[in-house]
Amino acid sequence: MAEKKKAGAFDIRVVIALLVGIYGVVLTVLGLTGSQAETDKAAGININLWGGIGMLVFAALFVLWARLRPIAVADESPDDQ
Repeated sequence: MAEKKKAGAFDIRVVIALLVGIYGVVLTVLGLTGSQAETDKAAGININLWGGIGMLVFAALFVLWARLRPIAVADESPDDQ
């Protein structure tokens, strides 16, 4: 009988959340340290800050999704075939 294991760190949602989270941190830092001239170019909206915060929220939702609904992977041994 195949035993089921969770995908854990190898779940693609965790990998995507990590990549988007890294970009989100970079954009948030750029938004916090950016100049007023950059904000003025974007019609007065600090787009780096808001984009970074959006990416961080997206990454957190992906991690939450992966934790609440883990993917079960069947662990098949060679003699089960």
